[in-house]
Amino acid sequence: MDYKEAIIIFENNTKRSVVQIERCGVGIANYVFIVSTATEKFILRCSKDEDAYKNTVYWLQKLSVCEIPIPVVLSKGKYKDYSYLILSYIPGDDIGNVYYKLSDSEKKQIAKEVIKIQRKVSRIDVSTDSEWTWNNVVDGTLNRAQERIKRKHYFDIGKIYIVKELQQEIQDYLVRVRPTPYLDDISTKNLLIHNGKLSGIIDIDWMGLGDMLTFVAMTKVALLNMNLDTKYIHYLLDEIHPNMIEYKAFVFYCLIYCVDFMGERGMQFLDKTIPVNESIIKRLNDIFDILMEEWNKCGGETK
Repeated sequence: MDYKEAIIIFENNTKRSVVQIERCGVGIANYVFIVSTATEKFILRCSKDEDAYKNTVYWLQKLSVCEIPIPVVLSKGKYKDYSYLILSYIPGDDIGNVYYKLSDSEKKQIAKEVIKIQRKVSRIDVSTDSEWTWNNVVDGTLNRAQERIKRKHYFDIGKIYIVKELQQEIQDYLVRVRPTPYLDDISTKNLLIHNGKLSGIIDIDWMGLGDMLTFVAMTKVALLNMNLDTKYIHYLLDEIHPNMIEYKAFVFYCLIYCVDFMGERGMQFLDKTIPVNESIIKRLNDIFDILMEEWNKCGGETK
């Protein structure tokens, strides 16, 4: 999508003149723009998928009762081949972009607020398919990673089989996980930080149902992949207080996201290709080895 089309969509639906528009670097499934008028800023999201924002609108409305910092839906519709969504603007940048600037006390406070938000989200009413199981969710992620790794050949497919064996080792824990709602896509992105403080959560296109520890695991792997410290992870876990088996599950989830990241390398989403080179391949392989060492230190407790 070019800027001209984005401006037409915005101006036709808001009756406001665009002063400035910029494409966001985030978003691999959508075209995302920050649109400035003379007095305000807005977010314009566009996609060629049919009913692309049906779930987004549903969940933003559902979460509005939680009193958490999320965007407000201002307009939605279709333009030519595109579905579009106009949202209120929340100032801030992805935590991954400003993480190196944050003090330990700021990371700790952000972690406290994030877990408080997750606990609010966990109380909303959701309905699930009668056949829902947490193992099926885990299987879906691992099978997707397996197919992608097999197709691209950048990584050893044997790593998938290792993680699937670990899945069997903690079955007693996994089968007990209930479909509890949580925000599962706030890692180093989608969590906005402004002046060292949490300002908002964006790109809520779906809701996680299951074990909240997965969002912490994804964040840890993302931080490691960016060569950043993981103090924020320690603060998140301090707020959650996982017991031994919960911590072991957390390490298992880290391994899932590690192979998931491997599977994404070289993939193309819209007009963006996830970068891959020898350095990236080595880093993810090293992360996998580090996580396996951590798993081995967790001991035999599985209940």
